[in-house]
Amino acid sequence: MKKVIVLGAGLVGAPMAFDLAKDDEFDVTVVDFSASNLKKFSGHNGIKTIRKDLSSPETVKAVVGDFDFVLSAVPGFMGFQTLKAAIEAGKDVIDIAFFPEDLFELNELAEQNNVTVISDIGVAPGMSNILTGYAAHQLDTTERVVIYVGGLPVERVWPYEYKAVFSPVDVIEEYTRPARYVENGKLVVKPALSDPELINFPGIGTLEAFNSDGLRSLIKTTDAPYMIEKTLRYPGHIEKMSMLRESGFFSKDPMNVNGAMISPLEFTSRLLFNEWKLGPGEEDLTVMRVEVDGIKDNKPVRYVYDLFDRYDTATNVHSMARTTGYTATMALRMVTAGLYDRKGVSAPEYIGSCSSCVRFILDGLKKRGVIYNEQVLPG
Repeated sequence: MKKVIVLGAGLVGAPMAFDLAKDDEFDVTVVDFSASNLKKFSGHNGIKTIRKDLSSPETVKAVVGDFDFVLSAVPGFMGFQTLKAAIEAGKDVIDIAFFPEDLFELNELAEQNNVTVISDIGVAPGMSNILTGYAAHQLDTTERVVIYVGGLPVERVWPYEYKAVFSPVDVIEEYTRPARYVENGKLVVKPALSDPELINFPGIGTLEAFNSDGLRSLIKTTDAPYMIEKTLRYPGHIEKMSMLRESGFFSKDPMNVNGAMISPLEFTSRLLFNEWKLGPGEEDLTVMRVEVDGIKDNKPVRYVYDLFDRYDTATNVHSMARTTGYTATMALRMVTAGLYDRKGVSAPEYIGSCSSCVRFILDGLKKRGVIYNEQVLPG
C-alpha cells in the first residue's frame, strides 16, 4: 500500500482523506492541530490521525518523513513554506494551498530532489487550468481564455449572501490581492473587485462577476493575447466587500486598540468566520465556465466547459470541497498510476497536454458526481 499523509483536516482536507481511504491502494494518515477536525475520523479504521502544529517547516519535514506521498491542504498563508519543507524532505506532493507566492520558485528545488509536485490543483485554480491547457493543446493558436468561477450558498441569507468552505482569510485574499490578466498580449494589473459584470447562468440566475487573481501560472505558461479570470457572487456582494476593504477592515497592518496591537484583517476574519461558515446540512453550489478560443486548421474554434455542482446529500460533502478536493485526489491517483511523472513543480495546465491524464481525471470526477460538460463550437 502507498502511504499518504494529508496535511490539514478542514472542510476540504477531510473529504480528500475519506475519498482516498475508499481505495485499498492507500494507507491514509491525516495531520491537523485542531482536535475537533480530527474527531471527524473517529471510528474510521482506515484513517490514522496525528495532532501536530504544522506552522513549523521542521515539524512538517519530521511528520512527512515516513510517507510516500503528501497531500497539502493547509491554509494559503502557510502553504509555500509547507510545500517547500515537503520537497526538502524528498516527497512527491499534491498541493491545494493556493498560496500567494509563485509556485515556480520551488521548481529547481523539486528537480534537485527528484520529486513530482503538482500545485494549485483544486477547482480554480486547478481544473480551470487543466481544461485551458487541454483546449490550448488542441488548437494551433490560442487567442482568448475567459474563466468564470464561484462557490455560493444555495440559500441566500442577508447580509452577505455568501458562505465559505475554507478559511475567511483565504477568501478575503480574493478581495485584496491585485488581479492580473492579459490584454493585447500584455500584463494588466487592476484592483480585485473591479470591472463588474452581470451574467446569467442556467439553474442559478443572474450572478455578478469581478476581477480576481485566479489566472496565476497561466500568465506564464499560456501564449494567448487575452486571458482573464473572474469570481462569481450573488449581486450586491462586490459593493459590500469594497466598502469593507476601503474602510480598512482587510488591512494586515496592526493598529493600537486600548494598548493591544490588532490586525484589522485578523479581527474581521474572526467576525466573518461564523457569518460565512457553512453549518451541517447547509447546501452550497459551485459554478464554473471556461471558454478557450483559437484557430484550428485555419478555422476559428471555441472550447466551452461548464460545471454546475451541488452539495452531496448522500455523503454530506460540500460542493466546493468535492470540486476542489476530488480534483486533487484524482491527480494523486494519476501520479500513482504512472500516468504523470514529470519532475519539478507542475502547474495544472501541464496536465492538459496529456489527453489520457485529462480523461483519467474527468472520468474519476464523473464517478464522484462532479461533471464537466464540454462543447466544441465554431468560433
